[in-house]
Amino acid sequence: MKQPLLRTLLMLTAAGVSAGASAPATAAEPAYPTKPIRMIVPFTPGSATDIIARIIGPKLAESLGRPIVMDNRPSAGGIVAFNIVAEATPDGHTLTTTGSNFAGSAALYAAKLPYDPVRDFAGITQIASTPLILVVAPSLGAKSVKELIAIAKQKPGQLNFGSTGLGSGPHYGAALFNLTADINAVHVPYRGSPESLTDLMAGRVQYVLSPVLAASPLIKGGRLLALGVTTVQRAPALPEVPTIAEAGLAGFEYQGWYGLLAPGKTPRKIVNLLAREIGRIVDLPDIKERIASQGAIAKRSTPEEFDKLVHEEIKTRTRVWKAAGVKVE
Repeated sequence: MKQPLLRTLLMLTAAGVSAGASAPATAAEPAYPTKPIRMIVPFTPGSATDIIARIIGPKLAESLGRPIVMDNRPSAGGIVAFNIVAEATPDGHTLTTTGSNFAGSAALYAAKLPYDPVRDFAGITQIASTPLILVVAPSLGAKSVKELIAIAKQKPGQLNFGSTGLGSGPHYGAALFNLTADINAVHVPYRGSPESLTDLMAGRVQYVLSPVLAASPLIKGGRLLALGVTTVQRAPALPEVPTIAEAGLAGFEYQGWYGLLAPGKTPRKIVNLLAREIGRIVDLPDIKERIASQGAIAKRSTPEEFDKLVHEEIKTRTRVWKAAGVKVE
């Protein structure tokens, strides 16, 4: 080998060794989680979504070794809460336990949302599925679905129905009920189930399609009358209550859900870790029993399955809002 070439090779080798020696070592990624996890709940304490979050939260804190801090942000059918999550650092330390109102709001508000419901969120897992239950105050005088529909038809536009907010699951369920029954009633949105059910008992609204979790104690206490559940099968928590289809509105069906969402760019390994842990928790016999006692059915899914459910629900709800004439002014 010629001397100039040899010197060049030696110089390049020395430079490489020097650069390698001076390069900083790649820092190991910190283990997740590194701090308390903030759980944004889009409704008031005592609402169905809040109950689900508080059933799961302690077990998840125990599993991850960090506190789960509940942060209730009820407003605008959950939009305020969802926007907090969409704008949060995508590191798994800000999550939201949501109901199917996420899809309802996405479909109803569409371009007016401050976030993109598909791009800005990562589905983690479904937690439960649940029917809604059609409840009225005993003072209304309707003791069946058929009687409620008859009263509404006699008084078009005069009955009020409550929900947990514009675009929420109970709003969607009631809009679908009204559309199927061909009745005209006035929507009154609230910040959560406790508020809507309180006004129902006070006579300010005449009916509510409520999550079973929120209405069950009031039904069992005789303060509200249950006319029917929205699913094909009766609710295990209230087996004596017929389905709405059984009670006279043939073909009617609606099933809500609860699940966990993270900011859209959350690392996949964190999403998968949370999905595994929540899935394990949901499968625990005591958790299944607690969820069932609230009128819901524990149900886990993969992140991919949950994303698919959410995205398909947005499309379905868009069609129903349009058919029912529900829109944001």
